[in-house]
Amino acid sequence: MAEGIETQTWSCVTKCVLRPIPLTAPAGGITITKPQQTATSFFKIASGDDITFAWNFTNILATPTHLTVSAVCDNGNTYPVGPTDGIIPGTATQVVWDVYSYQVNNPGKPLAQATYTLNIWDDRGPGAAIKPGFMQENSALQFAMYTPQSYTPIASGWTCSACSGAMTFAAHPAFISLLVTFFIMFFSGFHLLRNSAR
Repeated sequence: MAEGIETQTWSCVTKCVLRPIPLTAPAGGITITKPQQTATSFFKIASGDDITFAWNFTNILATPTHLTVSAVCDNGNTYPVGPTDGIIPGTATQVVWDVYSYQVNNPGKPLAQATYTLNIWDDRGPGAAIKPGFMQENSALQFAMYTPQSYTPIASGWTCSACSGAMTFAAHPAFISLLVTFFIMFFSGFHLLRNSAR
């Protein structure tokens, strides 16, 4: 065997593939492309609102036979992502998750209105050692889910629980005029007193 080359055997679940992988090769990984990671994405748990997670592979020299995709909630629960209990082909570059169907079919472990971390790993499982050319576990994406509330018209008694009556008073034009008048009087009086002291 040549120096700096290691022959590694990949999973033999369906077939064995021997491939020389240089020891200097970087670890493989994925880059999440959907949703964009510029800010936390919020997803609605409602009928017809499926979530699509997509990614690109980088530096993968040992193609995995399958990937496991799961969402880990802030409350500690882990949920399988996708239609096949979170296990998808190793060459897949996206998974679509019908969160509403999951919610309806799993009343014992419902999705919470919270923040989640998306975890994706290969055949070797979570926490596998970093190896040249092999996919490294990814848990870089955070997202949030919420359940929409039904519409209640104001005439039917809707009230704003987060609103304060003090803010309406403070924004009233008479209050603002009074505040400006007091400000002008205070500084004018201060100026007059200061000049008379000289």
